[in-house]
Amino acid sequence: MSRVPGWLGRVGAGISKVGERLDERRAEAERNEDGHGHLPPPAPAAHSVPAAPAKDAEPAPDGTPAEQVPAPPTYAPAIAPRPEPVVAVPWGLRVAAEAGWRLLVLAGALWVLMKVISSVQLVVFAFIAALLITALLQPTVARLRRHGVPRGLATALTAILGFVIMGLVGWFVVWQVQENIDTLSDQVQDGIDELRKWLLNSPFHVTEDQINDIAKSLRDAIGANTDSITSAGLEGVTVIVEAMTGILLAMFSTLFLLYDGKRIWEWTLKLVPAQARPGMAGAGPRAWRTLTAYVRGTVIVALIDAIFIGLGIFFLGVPMAVPLAVFIFLFAFIPLVGAVVSGALAVVVALVTQGVFTAVMVLAVVLAVQQIEGHILQPFILGRAVRVHPLAVVLAVATGSMVSGIGGAVVAVPLVAVTNTVVGYLRSWSQEASLRQSPVPHGATATPVAPVDPPSGSAGS
Repeated sequence: MSRVPGWLGRVGAGISKVGERLDERRAEAERNEDGHGHLPPPAPAAHSVPAAPAKDAEPAPDGTPAEQVPAPPTYAPAIAPRPEPVVAVPWGLRVAAEAGWRLLVLAGALWVLMKVISSVQLVVFAFIAALLITALLQPTVARLRRHGVPRGLATALTAILGFVIMGLVGWFVVWQVQENIDTLSDQVQDGIDELRKWLLNSPFHVTEDQINDIAKSLRDAIGANTDSITSAGLEGVTVIVEAMTGILLAMFSTLFLLYDGKRIWEWTLKLVPAQARPGMAGAGPRAWRTLTAYVRGTVIVALIDAIFIGLGIFFLGVPMAVPLAVFIFLFAFIPLVGAVVSGALAVVVALVTQGVFTAVMVLAVVLAVQQIEGHILQPFILGRAVRVHPLAVVLAVATGSMVSGIGGAVVAVPLVAVTNTVVGYLRSWSQEASLRQSPVPHGATATPVAPVDPPSGSAGS
């Protein structure tokens, strides 16, 4: 019995210590609630977004600070972050958009360039004509200089000789037309009467009344458009003045291109950005050689066409055979269209002057010469340097004629040929430059690169 009270005393003392500890923890919790203590921050829940503190929260009425927004519970759904808009756009659409706005910029620049060219069309065509004439005459200047003739004298002799020859050709055509215009008008009248008789006796069953109605319609159309014809004649004076101005500009430009073409090209290269200057310096001489070969080959082909077709219509008795041959020579500078127009003109003159049989024979001569020209002469004389696909020729001529008429049709094909040469060279040059800059792997053999020719052979050199 004496041991029981001692055991109970120890149990009571332990209970008292536990109670004291509970009181201490309760007091500590109350101090934390009153702001006297610091509770450890709760661990963030997985896949949860931290709560942002309330910035504009008002204090409690008793003066204690407002409570923060509590964190979302652990069972809240996870919110995936939104990607950047650039990343969300598909790759193909991004590439199409990048290419699209660049094409729009290029189209706008081309439109502005065409507007500028159309506003100074006379100057542009005069300079292009000077380039073509220079490409034709520059080999003569170079040949004279190789024989020791000074640059100025060689330029003057070549330019004077070239301009005199072109002037004599124009004068000869006008003289032949004036000399034969009366005879031609009589032959045309006889040819119309012959054609009228042939139509009456032909299997087409054309009656006299139908022919008279056609003639009356033509007379009425001419009478109704008398004012338009008169205004066109008055506008012809302006056209003649503009043509004379263009001829003078072309002659002046030709002289300077023949005499100082190399320095003009070197000055033009200074306008090109430094990174693209080596490529353009190599592409320029090649473009000039292409243009020279095109002009020289076209002149030779046109001369052959004019000689053989002119001889054909001369032996068939067609009047004005020599002026028609000169027209065939001039129209040969317009690819495809010029041959058709000049051949049709010769056939029409033969029809109204010599009859149907002679017109058919002239047509046969024209077609035979043009077939020989297209399949034998042009590939042999022009060569591969200026070979352009027939589809490109047709599209270029059509586009040039729609934009600038006959002048655009003349310029279109040499422009396409020169552009083809420049683009091909720049592509090869960029590939060679990238091969030079790329490091050669260890143990590999460097691919030999053809050296780029120096910028020589420009106009006037």
